[in-house]
Amino acid sequence: MKDPLRTGFAERQKAAAEAKKALLAKFKPKPTVTASTFVSREERLAAEREAARLAREQAREEARLAAEAKAEADRIAAAKAAEEARLALLNNEEAQLALKREERKARKAEAKAEARAKREAKRR
Repeated sequence: MKDPLRTGFAERQKAAAEAKKALLAKFKPKPTVTASTFVSREERLAAEREAARLAREQAREEARLAAEAKAEADRIAAAKAAEEARLALLNNEEAQLALKREERKARKAEAKAEARAKREAKRR
């Protein structure tokens, strides 16, 4: 029986070796191709943290400015209210009479206290 393909022992051995090499070549690591715009995970996370820090800092600054503006507005409103109250008091005749009455009472009480002190001084 003649072998029409002429596959002798040596040829079969050679074909088996090539098949084994091809099989092993499948498992060898292939060279990797990295993208030119590749950003590592650490760099990306660092950039995100920095952006979050800047956003928090900006929010704190805006809150501080808003609080200052509110405090200033409150101070101005309080001053305005006090001035209006003072003007209303000056314009109110009854309030003026009450103020004069209070001043008179205070003067009389002071004079009475001085007289009492003089009497006490004489007795001693």
